[in-house]
Amino acid sequence: MPGISRRGVLAAGGSLGLGALLAACGSDSPDSGAGSAKGGTTTGAAPTTPGGPWSFTDDRKQTAKKGSTPAKLVAYIGSAAALHDYGIECTGVFGPTTLKNGSPDAQAGGVDVHKVTVIGNTWGEFNIEKYAALSPDLLISHMYEAPTLWYVPDESAKKILALAPSVGINVAGVPLTTPLQRYAELASSLGADMSSGPNAAQKARFEKASADLRAAVKAHPGIKVLASSASADSFYVSTPAAACDLSYYKSLGVDFIVPDKVEGGFFETLSWETADKYKADVVMLDNRTATLQPKDLTAKPTWAQLPAVKAGQVLGWPSEPIFSYDKCAAQIEVLTQAITSAKKVS
Repeated sequence: MPGISRRGVLAAGGSLGLGALLAACGSDSPDSGAGSAKGGTTTGAAPTTPGGPWSFTDDRKQTAKKGSTPAKLVAYIGSAAALHDYGIECTGVFGPTTLKNGSPDAQAGGVDVHKVTVIGNTWGEFNIEKYAALSPDLLISHMYEAPTLWYVPDESAKKILALAPSVGINVAGVPLTTPLQRYAELASSLGADMSSGPNAAQKARFEKASADLRAAVKAHPGIKVLASSASADSFYVSTPAAACDLSYYKSLGVDFIVPDKVEGGFFETLSWETADKYKADVVMLDNRTATLQPKDLTAKPTWAQLPAVKAGQVLGWPSEPIFSYDKCAAQIEVLTQAITSAKKVS
């Protein structure tokens, strides 16, 4: 892919990136629903003065402001999925939302992809005219390399950002709990009741899952875990320091293999001839649509010979979590079960 940027590499196959450089279908009609009618002001903490002016200070230290709570939200699909879990719906989305057959991409989470306007479904795709037609009140996205908003194309960012206030949430180089808290704060500012039964239950589930993972690691010492992503030509080994979920799991005691030749702070790239450089008891394999899965790797001898693969100790890894407490709890539960049932094979 000529001219692809490092962010594009992360999106396409690096073990921390998220997007899919895939051909994909277009959009459906917009849904007029969005945030709640509750208003508020926040500097990244909690809303105040219901019904009054709204503001939110993001992780660029920029403050987005509106005269009332934004109603027409347009967001990166992962951001929209997180907000959806707290009861906040977006009008438009961009990023890997639908597959070629029109069904939801896993990164859409619980978002009804048929009730949002998809203004871009692949890396570099962002239909500015369609975005402007939504009369957006707020644009929301992750940030991996601040101040750049994830999946907002560099070449058209200035024009896009001129159309509405924007919010960027940093999701790299921080523990999982940081973007979780920030998206909860953003949802609260947009009208979500974070103390409601369902939302409180999400956080309680996350806290229990975290405690259970810590206990599982203590009960099964010595289990080495490798976080990875696969493409046709390369096998990527992620460093836990850069990935917010991995760094959080490490803080709970998970023993990750740390690659010794990390590129750009994110991962080490191995050829398939050298993909057996690191031996682990459990392999976490990036399960994004754009990456290769175990069924696609049967012809790769080094993959088949990895101890964890031979033992059947491979689990799917969403290398970009959906930053809601519920979705992150579910992934922690999967990892806990994998460590609990793993045999020492490395």
